[in-house]
Amino acid sequence: MGMPVRIDESLYEDAKCHAKAESRTIAGQIEFWAKLGKAALDNPDLPVDFVRDLLISRAEPRDHATPFIPEGIRSDSHD
Repeated sequence: MGMPVRIDESLYEDAKCHAKAESRTIAGQIEFWAKLGKAALDNPDLPVDFVRDLLISRAEPRDHATPFIPEGIRSDSHD
């Protein structure tokens, strides 16, 4: 259930621009920023870009995921 929240007009306009570019609703953009900020504060040892990419990847459908294969294990590597 959504809750109305008052925010600064400049933050709203900034969220509006980013939301359009990132195919989110304005509320979805602000929620993403809040989750990113919380995750970054909870994990200060991780770079913010890493935390952002992790949140984005967790939101993607699993059937679109590419499995991680470490370089030393690839079948096409030649020793």
